Amino acid sequence: MTKRLVIFDCDGVLVDSETLSSRVMREMAGTEGLDFSSEQALEFIRGRKVAEWVGQLEARLGRALPVGFVPRFRSRSADLFATELLPVPHVRQVIEGLELPFCTASSAPREKILDTLGLTGLLPYFQDRIYSAYEVGVWKPDPGLFLHAAADLEVPAEHCAVVEDSLVGVRAGLAAGMSVFAYAPRENGTAADLAAEGAVAFDSMRELPALLDRWAARGPAARAAR
Repeated sequence: MTKRLVIFDCDGVLVDSETLSSRVMREMAGTEGLDFSSEQALEFIRGRKVAEWVGQLEARLGRALPVGFVPRFRSRSADLFATELLPVPHVRQVIEGLELPFCTASSAPREKILDTLGLTGLLPYFQDRIYSAYEVGVWKPDPGLFLHAAADLEVPAEHCAVVEDSLVGVRAGLAAGMSVFAYAPRENGTAADLAAEGAVAFDSMRELPALLDRWAARGPAARAAR
C-alpha cells in the first residue's frame, strides 16, 4: 500500500485561534487609528506570518508601530487563548478516527503551536510531528514547510494531502505538488476563493474523513477531488 500523509495547518484548522487573534489585532490597530471590521480583521491575519501583516499595518499608517507592539499582541492573544480557545468543531473526532499518518505544519512559532494544542487537548495526538515555519525558515505560500514535513516523515509530496484554511496555505500546498483540502466554514465566506486556487473546499470537519478516504483510495498521483 502506498504510504500517505495528511498535513494539517494549525490555526483555523485544528484550533479556533484566528478568531481570537484577529479580535486582538483589531483592537490594537484601532488604538493606532486603523479601523477593521471583525471580518476584515480575520481575513487580514488568516494564515499569515505576524511580521508580514504588521508591515502592512505600518504601510497603511505611514509610520512604525510602537515598540513592543508584536510582544503585546502575542501576550494579549495568549491571555484570550487561556480562557476562550477551543478546537475547531469536530476536528478531534476526525483525528481520532484517522487511520492515515498525520502531522501539523504551521506558520506560527513552535511555542504557540504547543500552547494552543495543549490548551485544546490536541497535543497528545501530534507530539513529535509538529513543524514550525520559524524553525524551517520559510513561510507559506512558499512550499518549503510542507516539503520539509513530508521529507522528515519520508513521504513523497505527491502522496500528501494538506488541510488548510487560508489562501497562502492552499497556494503552498499546491506549489508543493500536494492535494489540498480547504476548510471553509460558511461564515468565513472563503470557499469560492479557495476553490478557485485549486483546493477542494468543505465547510464542516465532518466532511473531511470521506474526502480523505476517497483521496487515499485513488492512485498515488491523484489530486484532491470531491
